[in-house]
Amino acid sequence: MALTPSIPEALRWLCQATSDLQAAHNDIRQCCPNWVLFKVHQALEKALLAALLCRAEAFEGHGGLMGMAQRLEAKEPELRGLVLDVQWLCDCGVDGKATQYPSYHPFPMTPSEAFHSVDEEKVLKQAQEVLVRLKDHVSRK
Repeated sequence: MALTPSIPEALRWLCQATSDLQAAHNDIRQCCPNWVLFKVHQALEKALLAALLCRAEAFEGHGGLMGMAQRLEAKEPELRGLVLDVQWLCDCGVDGKATQYPSYHPFPMTPSEAFHSVDEEKVLKQAQEVLVRLKDHVSRK
């Protein structure tokens, strides 16, 4: 399904991003950090896409979290630092694949075993800050 760039569509995606981040929050300290990271990934992906949709540009694939953050930061001066924030989250394990698929880890490790050292609360705090920043950005359009 093709996305129509518009403010109402961007707001719809932000609404779901907020819901995804709340779902991640619900999983904190439940012995499943890979699911927290995956849900944060989903929230960020939707929030970044929302910020792109409000630009009313043709949408041609998003290039992942870093690609979207780079595109936004290059065109929106008030989003300076977004790439660093998203990179930090990715470095913590926010990923749509490694959090779910064993093939992204050395045998015999699984995603459920791979992320126990992550500080879930710190990741969620940073993701919340990025989401608020993107919501503010969209609201100014």
